[in-house]
Amino acid sequence: MENSLGFAHFLAQTDALGRVVLLLLLALSVASWYLIVTKALANYLAGRRADAFLKQFWASDSLQEVRAALRTQPRDNAFAELAHDALEAAEDDHQHGVQKLAAAGGLGEFLTRLLRNGIDQEAMRAERGLTVMASAGSAAPYIGLFGTVWGIYHALVNIGLAGQGTLDKVSGPVGEALIMTALGLAVAIPAVLAYNAFNRRNRVWLARLDAFAHDLYTVLTVGAKGAGAAGTAGEVRPLRSAARPLQPTSAKA
Repeated sequence: MENSLGFAHFLAQTDALGRVVLLLLLALSVASWYLIVTKALANYLAGRRADAFLKQFWASDSLQEVRAALRTQPRDNAFAELAHDALEAAEDDHQHGVQKLAAAGGLGEFLTRLLRNGIDQEAMRAERGLTVMASAGSAAPYIGLFGTVWGIYHALVNIGLAGQGTLDKVSGPVGEALIMTALGLAVAIPAVLAYNAFNRRNRVWLARLDAFAHDLYTVLTVGAKGAGAAGTAGEVRPLRSAARPLQPTSAKA
């Protein structure tokens, strides 16, 4: 009997509720690892694409060059999307002025709302899936503990009915029931570590995006004022002279 003890024996002896607990832990583990792998890959690719775009953006001679590039190249990262929306809004403002309700507060207010909305949308995209990982990390240990308690209860009941209360007869079934606690911890630990890592990455990512939005706002507003003062309406000065000196802090890894 002792040689047959183990996880397979535990599965054969457990009831329907024990199997439900096990399936729930398995589902949480699969969901957590799926999110860990997919989000890690997506974040890595997004970071590489953002770095490439920021390098191209700050190397451009004018906003017209950036606008033309964004219309022909895929906007596959949050920085490119933000720049495209801001440049299109600025061009639309030059063409239609304050005729649209969205631009009634002027170009500065319009850009502020647009950039802030873009950052908020990216924050929502970045946080997708984190709730599942947080739930798995916090609930899995308790689900495993519940399975252990339920398994020990049934083991003790069966031992009592059999009338065999010696230590060797009790330790095996009780040890088998502790497998559920171990499974709960195995599900929770990777989920918690990944949740913390993704949270930190999102804070850094959104801080970079916010810094880029500030630089973009400065380039569009100061550049437009400088062009208007020079008497060349509809044109924007080169990026290297329109805003602060070329220090693309938002492009740092």
